[in-house]
Amino acid sequence: MTTDALTALLPFIVLSAAAVAVMLAIAIRRSFRLVFWLTVGGLLAGLSTLPHASSVAPLQVTDLLRVDAYGLFFHALFLLAALVVALLCLAYFRRRENENEEIFVLLLTSTLGALLLVSSAHLAMFFLGLEVLTISLFPMIAYSVRASRPLEAGIKYLMLSGLASSFLMFGMAMVYGDLGVLSFEQIGAHGAELEQKPLALAGLFLILAAIGFKLSLVPFHLWTPDVYQGAPTPVTAFLATVSKASVFALLLRFFTAAHAERSETFLCVLGLLAVVSILAGNLLALLQVSLKRLLAYSSIAHMGYLLTGFVAAGLLRRDLQTETIAFYLAAYTVTSLTAFGAISALSDDDRESDRLSDYAGLFWRSPWLAAVLTLSLLSLAGIPLTVGFVGKFYVFAVGVQAETWPLVATVVIGSGIGIYYYLRVVLTMIQPAGVGQRVTLHPAAGTALAAAALVILAAGLFPQPLIDAAANVPQPPPTADSPQRLTATGGLP
Repeated sequence: MTTDALTALLPFIVLSAAAVAVMLAIAIRRSFRLVFWLTVGGLLAGLSTLPHASSVAPLQVTDLLRVDAYGLFFHALFLLAALVVALLCLAYFRRRENENEEIFVLLLTSTLGALLLVSSAHLAMFFLGLEVLTISLFPMIAYSVRASRPLEAGIKYLMLSGLASSFLMFGMAMVYGDLGVLSFEQIGAHGAELEQKPLALAGLFLILAAIGFKLSLVPFHLWTPDVYQGAPTPVTAFLATVSKASVFALLLRFFTAAHAERSETFLCVLGLLAVVSILAGNLLALLQVSLKRLLAYSSIAHMGYLLTGFVAAGLLRRDLQTETIAFYLAAYTVTSLTAFGAISALSDDDRESDRLSDYAGLFWRSPWLAAVLTLSLLSLAGIPLTVGFVGKFYVFAVGVQAETWPLVATVVIGSGIGIYYYLRVVLTMIQPAGVGQRVTLHPAAGTALAAAALVILAAGLFPQPLIDAAANVPQPPPTADSPQRLTATGGLP
């Protein structure tokens, strides 16, 4: 293996070494704080390797793995998100520190799976990365073993993930049986023939079904509210952000490489999934009295918004498609981390502050925490001056430019419904205070929430740096045209 290849693999090597170091530390001496700092050190070391990997990118390291600017953008996003989740875990599991060191091993291995997934160049690595991510998530979801709800959530996710993996394997077999290849690039070489290859097209739809399960797209969403509610809140934060963002980033890489946009049937199916996910997610969120279930259904709607951007921008230009998805995923990740971080700050592994009634009068008991939660909800709703608004503007603008009017109308209707149920939570928090204890915020959770809230505001007020970062995320294979971009001061040029 060449020096360039080793340099490109540094993020994976460092994260793997960190996971091994944490396991050895647990075997030698159980210390929650020591393991936490080793985990933080490993994640920071992984971040520090990204400039080195970028210096040799783009590079096809093996037939299975490609390191490029697209993957490295999401590597940075996932490592930062995992760092926030580690801080939330420190606060959440503080009452039983001597029993909870393994959560950090699982956090590192699941993050490694996300990095492998987004850098996949072959269906075999797609499957391996997805399984590393998913298998680590099973025990993370069921981690609070003293309660029945996490165990139930873990079993549900295990069973349905197995079904999704079988769809994926069957789809891969059908693609290979018809085309004789598994690499994204080689599948793309057959892109013009997909409509005349029914077996391969059926295989792609089975792969899409497996991806739809991981993204909670309707009708593959039924696991989402129960798992979100049952899992420890820091794990829910990871599941809602890193897990989903890595799968969607892989969706973009795979289906653009396969030139699936040339198939009208495929685009129609994606558009239909977007419409039903937006409408079902928002309408079901209206009925919830649990904040975590509300955010679960909200996440279904947000995956629909992302699919809208995927379809509409793909009809215009591939560079714009990548820019739209990269920006929206970054905005959604930081906003969801903030929302679940606020819930986590009010909870621990003995009791979840999950019901909306738990947040009555929160503004009077903890004004700062209520303000952070309000900011995250407003960003999810797409209110101006937040990063969520800029993300929604991207989706709306590309939809109008592509003249996908049914999708644009669905985005507008879904956003209107979303504003109602998000503001319902805000109004609950500003109700006159009843009987309730003042909230004591753990320093680790406070640090994570302050940083995330600052990003929501800064990227909402001054979005151009994040727009530039998203615009510099080229999706291979490149187009011959110059990239079409959104700017902070105007719409599509």
